[in-house]
Amino acid sequence: MTYGLIGFPLSHSFSQGHFTEKFTKLGLADTHQYLNFAIEDFKGFDDLRAQHPDLKGINVTIPHKQNVIPYLDRLDPAAKNIGAVNCIRIEKDGTLTGYNTDYLAFQTDLLEFLREYNWTEHAYGLPHDEDLLETFLKETNALVLGTGGASLAVHEALQELGVTTQAVSRSAGKNRITYSDLSPALIQDYHIIVNTTPLGMYPNADACPDLPYEALGPAHFCYDLVYNPNPTLFLQKAAAAGAGTGAGIRMLVHQAEAGWRIWGEG
Repeated sequence: MTYGLIGFPLSHSFSQGHFTEKFTKLGLADTHQYLNFAIEDFKGFDDLRAQHPDLKGINVTIPHKQNVIPYLDRLDPAAKNIGAVNCIRIEKDGTLTGYNTDYLAFQTDLLEFLREYNWTEHAYGLPHDEDLLETFLKETNALVLGTGGASLAVHEALQELGVTTQAVSRSAGKNRITYSDLSPALIQDYHIIVNTTPLGMYPNADACPDLPYEALGPAHFCYDLVYNPNPTLFLQKAAAAGAGTGAGIRMLVHQAEAGWRIWGEG
């Protein structure tokens, strides 16, 4: 059985190593493989299926999380609501069902990080308590950097927790602000900042979102979906300013396991 990851470029791929190790531990190395498919134009997906008739499941990453949707036969309700797909199950009849495991994986990981950082104490002066965390999240604003497919899942995850989100983009548009709007005063109103852009991803590790980092402090928590390198320059600058930080590497583990369940565990 073949599984794989579609995206472009794929120098940052986590999934292949994770599943190759998983198949070995489960004694499936002789029958299961996970491959990287660097496809710049998603129209090449039909050729890919012809080349790998035993293809059972696909993960989808940048830049195809949204443009994959027209090629699918059906969408899971969460994926339909978010408007982006990062996991595809190939059904027995050959049809394709799209899912989004980003939002639950991100939500799970963020909550774990906030507990570990004792965010309620740093932000509100109160020791960690699950009820307090839930209450304060409903009173919290978050900046979501980027407007691609991953950002849609982050908005969904945060809003499900009661967090009010604000999209940030390089260009002005509906329901978004630009990086030039991010003044030190504005940053004080947003205690959670999530980078969903590829800025800072290897090999361009010297890049980071354009923020007034000097305005950050212990009340802020910054999360980066980029995990290579770890930490990114974004997280290094945030930590230097005193903010709590979290990288997305654990989120990928949550995503991978959710995908394995969707695919029927082989």
